[in-house]
Amino acid sequence: MLIGVCSSDYAPEILAIFNHEIVHSTSIYEHELRTPWFMRGWFETKERGGYPVLGAFAEDGSLAGFATYGAFRAFPAYGKTVEHSIYVRQDRRGQGIGRLLMGELVRAARAQDLHVMVGVIDAANAASVALHRSAGFVQAGTLREVGYKFGRWLDVELYQLKLSALQRVT
Repeated sequence: MLIGVCSSDYAPEILAIFNHEIVHSTSIYEHELRTPWFMRGWFETKERGGYPVLGAFAEDGSLAGFATYGAFRAFPAYGKTVEHSIYVRQDRRGQGIGRLLMGELVRAARAQDLHVMVGVIDAANAASVALHRSAGFVQAGTLREVGYKFGRWLDVELYQLKLSALQRVT
């Protein structure tokens, strides 16, 4: 498995992964399928913010999964904190791809001198919780019944990883 930068050429494959998760899981608290138009804006936002989109590429060049991060909150004081996402294609799970993507994503965040990475995880997603814990993330709290999908209220757990010592910004 090769991990590298994922260009907008892979937007259709990322879109397929997103839409599979929207329809079949609570890993995305959305109800409407994303569109190619959405993906154009998504990639533009990543580029404008200097946020990486990393891909896990199979031997045949197909996208097995992807990872990225973006602004945690849109206020200047949160400028060194990012929220990340990792998605692995349904038929490629259980092969360590999420762990590989997480490692590269953390390295990228440290290279950008970021301070904290946050994961917002559906509380019932045991695989994602285990991945975050194995990468050194610690639970920072639970938000109860903040999402509604598939006819039920959902809880999210917040996980965070301190990437570096806080630097004074001048």
